[in-house]
Amino acid sequence: MEDNFFERVYSVARQIPYGRVTSYGAIAKALGTARSARMVGWAMNACHNRDDVPAHRVVNRVGVLSGKHHFPGTNLMQQLLESEGIEVIDNQIVDFQKHFWQPGVQG
Repeated sequence: MEDNFFERVYSVARQIPYGRVTSYGAIAKALGTARSARMVGWAMNACHNRDDVPAHRVVNRVGVLSGKHHFPGTNLMQQLLESEGIEVIDNQIVDFQKHFWQPGVQG
């Protein structure tokens, strides 16, 4: 069950467009498991060696880079977002609403 859920999370994460972000809760809601945002976080943490999953594009519900400590180096997550044109100040996306992407419900 866990591996299947994680794979479903990764499937949604792969759809996040370049230059956009989504939240753990938005992914959970898209999967029909709205109360499982923490599990989405665990899935993102578990995808360290998966270059096909853009984990840097998943942040918390207000745009804070809450998963940044799971990336190597001091601010790799921020650097990856900034390379896509997303401004980050004090560990938070400046214009979260502009960059937020709402995933569709997965069937």
